[in-house]
Parts: sequence; structure tokens; C-alpha cells
Amino acid sequence: MPNAIPQHVAVIMDGNGRWAKKQGLLRIQGHEVGVQRVEEIIKAAQEKGVRYLTLYAFSKENWRRPKEEVEFLMGLLSVYLDKKIKELIKNNCVFNVIGEMGDLGATLQKKLTEAMEASRNNTGLVVTLALSYSSRREILRACQKIADEVSRGEIKSSEITEEIFSRSLYTADMPDPELLIRTSGEMRISNFLLWQISYAELYITPKFWPEFTRDEFEKALEDYKGRERRFGDTCPVKVSNSSNGTRAANGGRT
Repeated sequence: MPNAIPQHVAVIMDGNGRWAKKQGLLRIQGHEVGVQRVEEIIKAAQEKGVRYLTLYAFSKENWRRPKEEVEFLMGLLSVYLDKKIKELIKNNCVFNVIGEMGDLGATLQKKLTEAMEASRNNTGLVVTLALSYSSRREILRACQKIADEVSRGEIKSSEITEEIFSRSLYTADMPDPELLIRTSGEMRISNFLLWQISYAELYITPKFWPEFTRDEFEKALEDYKGRERRFGDTCPVKVSNSSNGTRAANGGRT
């Protein structure tokens, strides 16, 4: 049975620098065009009825990049928040951040926190930026949190379930992604949402992120519709397109 539009789409936005090099441009110019694609895909996701859009913007490992490039990326994010966050909020989007925000500068942290608070009561598309994000760190953090709860006697180790573990992740208030998109043709997950994408459909495109237009996003959604989601069973599972953020079938999780 064909699937509906995925509630939650996660995207590994890859290839800004390589695209720029192919065009004879500086890497930072690739990042500038990449920001334009972010705006375009957010609008497309809204119009198509996606409820959650999670974008891998900056990994924990990205801090190893040249200092000048990192500073440019942080500045680009700051400018984006100054110029675009009001429009995002006006369009009823919820703005969210996952990752280790403490790694970011104080000014940027303040802007991100203010943007999240200003959009908290909105009811539309939840746009999440993964910043200074590492899935392994997230999983380790969840283990430490649950271990502390066990040591305080709040829960027994035998009572720990997948649901309890999921509630200890950054994404506790979201359904797991049904669709993971990766641009640039790379065949790897890059330490992104490792727990959450256990049952996600993968869509790998050779397009670099600056080339990933609305049309390309719609191609990914159409491809998803043709997938059969079995969750380990022999029969495909009907997927609900409910707007309340819950999933109809996900291998036993809610």
C-alpha cells in the first residue's frame, strides 16, 4: 500500500563545499547558497504537509574544520536568525535545536534560545536544526541520564524500555523520522540520529545540497510513497498521515 507524506523528514545537507569548487567558487559561497536551499525546503515541506523537518546543519566533528570556515558558518547562522526567524514564526513554524548548544558562542546561544521561545506556541511545521550534534554523544547522554535515575531509585534497570530510552533523547517530543534524505551521493549516516532512524526509509541523491531544490525534495517524497514499510513483518504497514505528531505503526513504538 502506498505511503502518505512522511510526518518527519530528516536531511543530511551535504556537499556545499564540493558544489562551490565545481563552480569555481569559494567554499563559503557554497554555504551561502546552501542557506537559500534551507529556506526553499522549509517552504516546500510546509506546503506538502510534512510535520517535522530536521536538518543536520553542523556536526560535533565539524569543529575540526578550518577556523575561518567555522567562524563563517556561525556568522551565517547568526545572520539567518536575524533576518529570517521572524518570517518563520509568522508562518506558524516551531523552531527547535538539538545538539550541544553549550559549544556555541554566548550571543548565538541567546539568539537560538529566544527563537525557540518565541515560536513555542506555534502549531505548524517543526523545524529542527542539529547543531554541534553527535548521535553517539546523544545516546551516551541518554544512558547517563537513565543511570542517574536508576541510582536515585526512580526506576529499576529491569523497567527500562525503548520508550523510556527515547524519552531521554533530544528528540523526545518528536516521532522518529520516516524518511532520511542525504545529498551529495555519500553512502553513510555520519553520526546522525542513529537510534531514531532505525526504521527510516533512506533516499540518497547525487545532487549537492545547493542543487537540492524544491523539485528534488518532491522527488524524494514521491519515492517514499512507493516504498513498502514492513518493520520486520511480511506485510507492508499502512502509515497514517495524522497531523497530531503520532505514528500509526512503527514497530511497536508510539
